[in-house]
Amino acid sequence: MVRGAAKQQARERNQKQAASHSKGGSQLKARAEGLKITCPSCKGPMPSYKILVQHMESKHPGISVPAESSFVK
Repeated sequence: MVRGAAKQQARERNQKQAASHSKGGSQLKARAEGLKITCPSCKGPMPSYKILVQHMESKHPGISVPAESSFVK
């Protein structure tokens, strides 16, 4: 094995790269924190009031959009 030392160095370097790429983890907690408003009719989570207004206009056109102040936590 002529390349024994180089092979070992390459293996260590690749392990460090793999470890740095695998630190992502789950984003479920951050996603849940971002969805603060729920649609009053279908209970779908929305990230902002503006998105809720668009959702209500397209999915529930017969129902009036509640005031933004009713969603303040």
